[in-house]
Amino acid sequence: MKILYAIQGTGNGHLSRAIEIIPHLRRRAQVDLLVSGTASEITLPCPIRYYYKGISLEIDKKGGISYLNTYAKNHLTFFLRDVKRLPIEQYDLIVNDFEPISAWAAWLKKKPCVALSNQCALLSDKTPHPEKDDKLGRFVLRNYAPASLHYGLHFARYDDNIFTPVIRGEVRKADVKDLGHYTVYLPSYSDERIIKHLSVFSEIKWEVFSKKCLVPTREGNIFFHPIENESFLNSMATSTGVLCGAGFSTPSEALFLQKKLLVIPMKMQYEQQCNAAALSLMGVPVIPSLKKKHHEIIGNWLNYPMQVPVFYPDNASQIINTILENHSAGSVYRPQTVKEFALAMK
Repeated sequence: MKILYAIQGTGNGHLSRAIEIIPHLRRRAQVDLLVSGTASEITLPCPIRYYYKGISLEIDKKGGISYLNTYAKNHLTFFLRDVKRLPIEQYDLIVNDFEPISAWAAWLKKKPCVALSNQCALLSDKTPHPEKDDKLGRFVLRNYAPASLHYGLHFARYDDNIFTPVIRGEVRKADVKDLGHYTVYLPSYSDERIIKHLSVFSEIKWEVFSKKCLVPTREGNIFFHPIENESFLNSMATSTGVLCGAGFSTPSEALFLQKKLLVIPMKMQYEQQCNAAALSLMGVPVIPSLKKKHHEIIGNWLNYPMQVPVFYPDNASQIINTILENHSAGSVYRPQTVKEFALAMK
């Protein structure tokens, strides 16, 4: 069997997971890799056959998505060109981690495409969702990277086709301690905004990992570090707690390491709102934004132990075995028609 493993490259979590998944795929089949997106600091330890710019979301300085900048910096013409040029017919199966180019190429050529991602889990009605409905967000989630079959990853096994997180081997082997600092990863906020709000808690040592930091710097009690895998993992493993966005990989790893966790979901990003809803039900504190009115919640989180017990076994091999044994070339998923979309939006 010849497999194309396609990975979303706009965040570190997808590629971190791929590092664990790739060896299990290669034990069962011939595998080529495709990555689209340019916002990750993770490097895969093996050759990438296809690399595309893809579709990247642009973030403003206040913790939300800038749709104007997103539209300006993404070119639909180039995206469609890449979809048509990808030789998808060479592959027996596409395993897709929320990657749109291969997904749409597979749809056009009616090739079997099996999706494996946190986003897939959110398609299930059994997973937690935010109280405020977001029909556009649900539509984008369903149609951004269409697939024949969906296997989800979430903080708990909410449905039959949902697995617990794939935790990196280096995280499982980490030397876990508590050295008293707090690790921060909030890429949707500017360094200036982080300083403004975290410096209020002057007795706390904050270790902030920033995309804009090129060399380690210090602003009072806040230590800024460039985003680098080993140093970030070491900081997280030796921290008292982790303050981060409501993505999937970093919260999953913090929970696995038994660190107390506080999350701030990105504004106007439906998947993070869904993840935040799930984490809240688990007992993880959630604040909607980094603002003065939420300082009391941050202070309470700092002052009290709030670890949430989880059981995340090493499941990468089980997931891949399930996919390869159960995948079907039939019933290729097709996006909603305009009429169906209009009905869904009512």
